[in-house]
Amino acid sequence: MHTKINFENSLKFMALKSNRFLLLILIMALGCNPSKRERPNIILIMADDLGMEAIGAYGGESYKTPHLDQLAAEGMRFENCYSTPLCTPSRVQIMTGKYNFRNYIGFGLLDKKEKTFGHALQAAGYKTAIAGKWQLYGNEKQQELAGGKVGTLPLQAGFDTYRLWQVKDRGERYKNPTLETYQEGLVDYDEAYGPDKFVDFIGSFMAENKDDPFFVYFPMCLVHAPFEPTPESPEFEAYDPEVRINDTTYFKDMMFYMDEMIGQIVNKVDELEIREETIILFIGDNGTDQRIVSQWQGRRIQGGKGTTLDAGTHVPFIANWKGKISPGSINNNLIDFTDFYPSLLDMAGVANDGREFTDGMSFYPQFFGDNSNARKWVFGHYDPRWLRDRPFARYVHDTEYKLYHNGNFFNFKRDPKELNPIADTDLTGAQLRLKNDFQEVLDKMNNN
Repeated sequence: MHTKINFENSLKFMALKSNRFLLLILIMALGCNPSKRERPNIILIMADDLGMEAIGAYGGESYKTPHLDQLAAEGMRFENCYSTPLCTPSRVQIMTGKYNFRNYIGFGLLDKKEKTFGHALQAAGYKTAIAGKWQLYGNEKQQELAGGKVGTLPLQAGFDTYRLWQVKDRGERYKNPTLETYQEGLVDYDEAYGPDKFVDFIGSFMAENKDDPFFVYFPMCLVHAPFEPTPESPEFEAYDPEVRINDTTYFKDMMFYMDEMIGQIVNKVDELEIREETIILFIGDNGTDQRIVSQWQGRRIQGGKGTTLDAGTHVPFIANWKGKISPGSINNNLIDFTDFYPSLLDMAGVANDGREFTDGMSFYPQFFGDNSNARKWVFGHYDPRWLRDRPFARYVHDTEYKLYHNGNFFNFKRDPKELNPIADTDLTGAQLRLKNDFQEVLDKMNNN
């Protein structure tokens, strides 16, 4: 009580004298640090072409992922997170919180009219950075397929700084990469490894901004093809990326190195002593490459990238926030990629007042056991426009059943290849009601 009285009297005295310097000294003397923020840092890491079957924490048996497994053990593992089947559609959806039929203009493109989670967090006072794979401005072929439309550059998407592969120029992403960094421009890094350069950049950004709330978005290049040696592979030093190899036997090495990158980021957060102030999220952008077959819970799972099968869209999602999320938490609720935009705003304490539309639902309360607003279904709109022969599908599903726009209804848990649609005459009353509910969702989306 004595300290409180002296504190209040001192504040009155200094207010009269308008001496801000003495006020700061007094606050520090009382053990308060004005640089500490209530709003957490947010790190969103998205692996490229990684289905949930490849991660040890999910029952994957083919690859070593100790750092991700530890993140899951110390945080929350989401069992039912769903992306789109392909990279650009997933990136557009997660960044804007909207289904692709609302704002997708073409493969490799992000409409510059769209507001992203980068914009929203930047406006909320967060320092924002992105590293890894961009692929949202479009090359000449992609722009031609989109009717001459041009995409978005990183600064236009709400990021203060960046180090990225394939902003405009392609080059290599792994050994001897060609990367573009804000204010440094395009650089060829001879004898370097691209993922290392991204993690170095992220580490420097966090160190420079550890006293302010920051947002890091890391859409990784790993583990996307080409399948090549990593610095941990014996063949790396002699490997010449201009003499292209694309050998799936290196996928295991790439998985290991991807996991190492996660570990380095977590270690940097620990080193900066900001772990309890930092939310770390890890996801995959779509299913694993179809050329990869992995062991999962005693079964062989072929990657489903590019397909609307469960193997093409069922991705890992791990959330870690030391001291806030209960270790070893398992979350069985459905998560849709549109949910990340409102969830990130929720984490940052930003209220969505309705000016920015989103199809998503915040999963942030679920970190603390509040499942009152959990999803009942996930909607998919797949029209990637990456080839002139364009696939198209719309579908709604829960954790077991899926209905397509053409009326095909599957139990994809029992029929993962979706070879046997269930006829209405074979449906139970509960299944028929569920199918009708899914049809209402499809009808609603068709009318929007």
